[in-house]
Order: sequence, then structure tokens, then C-alpha cells
Amino acid sequence: MLSKGRPVRVRIAPSPTGPIHIGNMHTALFNWLFARKHGGSFVLRFEDTDRERSRPEYERLIFNEMRWLGLDWDEGPDIGGPYGPYRQTERLDLYAEFARRLLGSGHVYPCYCTPEELEAERREAQKAGRAYKYSGRCRRLDEAGRRAMEAEGRRPALRFAVPEGRVVVIDDLIRGRIEYPTDAISDFIIVRPNGMPLYNFAVVVDDITMRISHVIRGEGHISNTPVQCLIYEALGAERPLFGHLGHILLPTREKMAKREGTAYVGNYRDEGYLPEAIVNFMSLLGWTPPDGREFLTLEEIIEEFSLDRVTKAPSVFDPEKLTWMNANYIRRMEVEELARRCLPFLEKAGLVAEGLDRLPAGAEPPEPPEGMVRSDFARVVWVVSLEQERIETLAQIVEATEFFFRRRIEPDEKASKMLRTPGVGKALARVLEAYRAHGDWRPEPLEALGRRLVEELGLSARKLFQPIRAAVTGRVASPPLFDTMAALGRDLCLERLAAAVEFAREAGEETV
Repeated sequence: MLSKGRPVRVRIAPSPTGPIHIGNMHTALFNWLFARKHGGSFVLRFEDTDRERSRPEYERLIFNEMRWLGLDWDEGPDIGGPYGPYRQTERLDLYAEFARRLLGSGHVYPCYCTPEELEAERREAQKAGRAYKYSGRCRRLDEAGRRAMEAEGRRPALRFAVPEGRVVVIDDLIRGRIEYPTDAISDFIIVRPNGMPLYNFAVVVDDITMRISHVIRGEGHISNTPVQCLIYEALGAERPLFGHLGHILLPTREKMAKREGTAYVGNYRDEGYLPEAIVNFMSLLGWTPPDGREFLTLEEIIEEFSLDRVTKAPSVFDPEKLTWMNANYIRRMEVEELARRCLPFLEKAGLVAEGLDRLPAGAEPPEPPEGMVRSDFARVVWVVSLEQERIETLAQIVEATEFFFRRRIEPDEKASKMLRTPGVGKALARVLEAYRAHGDWRPEPLEALGRRLVEELGLSARKLFQPIRAAVTGRVASPPLFDTMAALGRDLCLERLAAAVEFAREAGEETV
């Protein structure tokens, strides 16, 4: 599992051409866990040779999303390191040097074939019903033939001369022994005519010069591995150990496409998923801890992680299970920390002023956003505690709690119907009168008065408490009624009860 005499050095090398995909982040996580488990180094580098699509903003997204998940790196474009630079576009001279070495040793040759000539070869193979393999005609060119090609103005690519009659053997850390006959591998281009290296060549040079010991990546790269092994051999370099993870599938068993809304980590951050829940969930995609537990801290995952327990089978990324796991993390979180995590969502929705958790002790809360109730952080904590058992994501805190923060509310359809029920207006008028005369606004005294009113009015608790709930929250479902009333506060409750009585009166309901 470990390379003898070589320190563990692993890497993740995304292309900054868009938001980072769940599959890439899953691979990054497994590399990071392996490095942390074995006291090794985790390297971040960018494969940015697609100059038209690579953007600095995508680099920043990758940095932010990896940091959000807690995946730090020991070397990278932003922090440097002993084997940089860590962007491929800054390593072009290095690739040119290695290409010259291969050209000088006869392992690569100039290929002058035009795209049209190569396409004609492909059509001919298709017509004959055989898999296409480059004919190797430029491999057979002598010096005079090469000069003639260059005299025509052709600029050569560099193509690797694949040895014939051999078998490339890979002892995959996850899949076991894999064999590839070289006769099935076409001579492949390593450098384009414009001097830009292709993936299989650049990644080998990067892994050699960055002293990567293990390459842990998705199974989509299996076909690249024999090609890369041939380049390692031609350069006289020791191969890293390879391990290929299974695909990540949707619940439909389809591969997760980049166009899917489920495909990007940032979507889950914006929807209010907790990073620790996502890391826990993703760690179980293709890996099982020895005791089969589903909930583990990051420290426990690192301690238990082993490639021996990683399966080659595809794993299902089930958003419903992730939501269930996220809800469990929310339930277990200290309420003050949960409130702190919820604050950005409440702030963005304009329900509370910004920075309430940063106010000095005893400081006056700032003016609330227009139409909102003045709140301090302690009140936010109280409100969040009432919804902690009910929300599944942080973003849900906005809809769940907005009636606590809005000065005025509009009853929803079900609450409106309840407030127009015959007899409700008259009962609420009595409730308003009783609570106006009541000074102790803690949950227990509020409930005690409510129970007395039930007896006085000859109603069931449900038939009185539900209209009160509809009046003070604008909905028929909420946290426990009297806890809710205590959190709303005396003035707001009385104001809303009065509004509900007026609502019933305007609807023609008797209120006196």
C-alpha cells in the first residue's frame, strides 16, 4: 500500500474551467484522507492548459470550496512549495525539457500528419470495421523524409513510439492486477505542433517532478494509466502506485453529469448543507469503516481510513440520504453554533441586522432591517433552538422562522381559513383581553393561562390553541405554541392577536 522508502505524497489536479464537480471533490477527499492518515503531503495543482476556458474566478471557487470542506493542502498555487510552480501554464519550459529528452532517446518522434490525413485514416478503419490505430507512417520517416515534410511548412507534433508485443502490468491498489497489451495502444501525441503538452505527458512530468508517491483517482482514468506507465519507463522514472475509485452515480444509476444540479459542491453550501455532513457522507461513497458506523467525526474518518476498505464498485450519491444526514448533524449541534451558522441565511433574507454574533456583550442591537423586529444574537439563538428539530438544512431556517422577525405577517391560506371559522373571532377577543392583563411572558405561565381559558370558553385545547397559533404565527404549524409566544414577546403577540380579531371582524365574524 505504501511505497518503500518514499514519503506519501498525493495530489488533486482540477482544471479551473468551472465550479468543482462532486466527483473531483470526492477524489480530493480520498487523497486528503490518505495523506493525513499516513502523515504525508497533499498537493493542489491546476491543469490550466485549456487557456480559453480556464479562469481565475474558477481557481478561487476551488480554493473556497475545498477550504469550506476543511480540505487544506500542503503545497499549491496560492501557498507555493518546494516543487512548484503549481499551474501547468507556468511549467511549459519543464515539459519542453522532458520532451527533448524523450526525442533524444528515440522514445518519441515528430509526426507531420495533418488533421485531414488522420481523419482519412479513421474513416478507412471505420469502413473496414476495425478499431482505429495510428498507422505509424511518420514513425517510419527517415531524416530526408522529415526534411521534405518541413519544407512543405508542416509543423510536427511529438508522438510516443509505443513498443510492440509487450504487456503493461498495473497492480492497482483498489482493483488488483490490470494488464494492457501494448499492441492495443496507438502511438499517442504528447506535444501538439504549437508546443502545448497533452494531458498524459504533462501529468507524468508533474507527478515525477513533484515526487508523487500515489495516484488515487476515478476509474475514468484507467485507460490513461498504461500510456502514462510507458512514459515513466521511457524517462527512467519510478512509477507512483495507482488506485482507481469507482464512479459516482445518481440514484437512477446514471453517471453524475456536470450539467446536473447535484454535481457541484457550491450548490450544497448555498442550500445550507453543513460541510462536516458532506464530508462524512462523501467519505462513505466507496469506503466503509471497520465498524460500519455512518456518523463519524473528521478525526475518526482519518483514523479509520484505508484503501483496503475502498471498493471498486460504483457508489450512489443519494441527495435524500445526504439531507437526512445533514438533518442529523443539525440536531446534534450546539444551538449557539447552529445559530451562528444560520445567521448568514437570515442576514441575506433581510430578517436580521448583520454581525449580531460579533456584538460586544451588553451592546445595543443595531437597527433592524425595515419591517423587522429588533433582535440580538441571544434572540436568534432562542428562535433557532425552537426550529432545530424541524429544519434539515440551514437555508430552511429562513422560511421556518421569518414570522419571529417580521413586524407584520400575512396569515397563509390555512391560517386565514381557520381565523374565519365561526366562533374563532369571539374566542380570540377573549384571549386578547386575558393576555393583555397578563404580565409574565414565560412559556409555563402563558400555558397556564391558556389552559384556564380553555375551561372558561368550554373548548378543547386544540380548538383554542390552533387559532391562537394561526393569529400569532400566520400558520397552523409551528414549534410548541407557548414557547413560540415567549420567543415572539408580549408586544408582538398582543399586536398580532389584535390584528387577528380585526381580521375576523372584517370577515363578518362576531367578536364581542
